[in-house]
Amino acid sequence: MATSYLSPGVYIEEVDRGTKPIEAVGTSTVGFLGMCNKGPVNKPVFVTNWSQFVNTFGDFKDSQHLAHAVYGFFNNGGSRCFITNCGAAPAGSAAPSKDSKGGAAKDSSKVVNGMFIGEDKGPNNRTGLKTFEDIDEISLVAAPGMTSPAIQDALLTHCEVKKDRFAVMDSPEVIQDGGVDRIPKPRDSKYGAYYFPWIEVYDPDKGNIFVPPSGHMLGIYARSDTERGVHKAPANEVVRGALGLKYSISRGEQDILNPKGINCIRDFSRRGRGIRVWGARTISSDASWRYINVRRLFIMIEESIEIGTQWVVFEPNDHMLWKRISRDIRSFLYRIWRTGALFGKTPEEAFYVKCDEETNPPEVIDAGQCITEIGICPVKPAEFVIFRIGQWQSGSDVSE
Repeated sequence: MATSYLSPGVYIEEVDRGTKPIEAVGTSTVGFLGMCNKGPVNKPVFVTNWSQFVNTFGDFKDSQHLAHAVYGFFNNGGSRCFITNCGAAPAGSAAPSKDSKGGAAKDSSKVVNGMFIGEDKGPNNRTGLKTFEDIDEISLVAAPGMTSPAIQDALLTHCEVKKDRFAVMDSPEVIQDGGVDRIPKPRDSKYGAYYFPWIEVYDPDKGNIFVPPSGHMLGIYARSDTERGVHKAPANEVVRGALGLKYSISRGEQDILNPKGINCIRDFSRRGRGIRVWGARTISSDASWRYINVRRLFIMIEESIEIGTQWVVFEPNDHMLWKRISRDIRSFLYRIWRTGALFGKTPEEAFYVKCDEETNPPEVIDAGQCITEIGICPVKPAEFVIFRIGQWQSGSDVSE
């Protein structure tokens, strides 16, 4: 606004009173951790296709699990990922697991764990998982084939601290000491999902081999996000490139695994439906965060609102500001509701936004805070579809 008017005339002033649209953030950019014999070490590289990965990190023979995971990711619908090469595997080592035996194996496992968990010594001096700290685009993380409890705990902690990403983890390749009831599970967390069993794929040099499922699952996440939206559970989807499974799981065995949050991949080829993901649960014991799509929907909405309301900082904290905040967030949530991501026949049933004198009393304003309360009702997957079928006599009223 002009500070003074000194001569008669018409003056035009621009006033910004319109909405500031909140855009939904991306949900399917993956951060992969792995060990390669080629490529830069501990420097995240942005990759958008398989050829680019091969040119930078080599093909299947140059890494134990990473190359097959990235190939499965792109083959199943993924398009954007960051790759951090943690370095070449120590001589004679394998993917660390909780069943490693012998002093040399334990020492090698500790080395590999340290390579993946990494260290943070400041900018341009981070290693392993720590290299993803400053990459805001990442919304999913995985360390394919790394079934060590230490590495999986680090992945979950990373997601819990950042609060803007979700971990996808692999079960061990081989069941030790018994049946499916003995499969180890990561610690309780609403920021991770766990998949069993490993997938059979074709390797140009070795023929058919088994690979960890996380890369293929992340491609399915991306495919489902693109075709349906992040609110759709990434399940009942065909696993492209899968020729078979390490273990064939029956319904009875899944009855044991599903309540534990262990998502199964099952072979329905006899029914003509192929190999499909047949689970959509997090590893959380909290029923509110039982489903993957609910957790990821909240991550998307929270991050979108955080980025889209940065203009609010240092604005005058008054009624006008509260109305503008409420208007912008309602407009965003209305668009989310229209996509089918929120439960409710009307917007009022699906969400609410409250930013007024009640959420911002004088003591809150004096503290320099502006508080907005938001409630949303997410859709949840129809995990158990039940049809009740009974007999009725000819001539009876069906409506009774």
